[in-house]
Amino acid sequence: MNKSELVAKLAKKTGLTQAKAAEAVDAIFNPSKGLLVGELAAGKKVTLPGFGSFFVRKRAARKGRNPATGKQITIPARKYPAFKVGKTLKEKVSK
Repeated sequence: MNKSELVAKLAKKTGLTQAKAAEAVDAIFNPSKGLLVGELAAGKKVTLPGFGSFFVRKRAARKGRNPATGKQITIPARKYPAFKVGKTLKEKVSK
């Protein structure tokens, strides 16, 4: 399912117009200004009971190699988004 299919199904299920459904999806999932991104950027966790949790993980700095030259480099520490599936979703999908 892509974004337009999600918007169409949300509109049909809730009785919203396609435009209002698109606004709702954007308000949550927009990669530059959505609610989910804003919370994660602030270092907070977003939990949707039964569905799962979105959170930020930290990866420590480490040594690596440049594959082109073989020279050792330092890969800097970074944060990245992660998702842990909730129990209800996991059970529903695994059936």
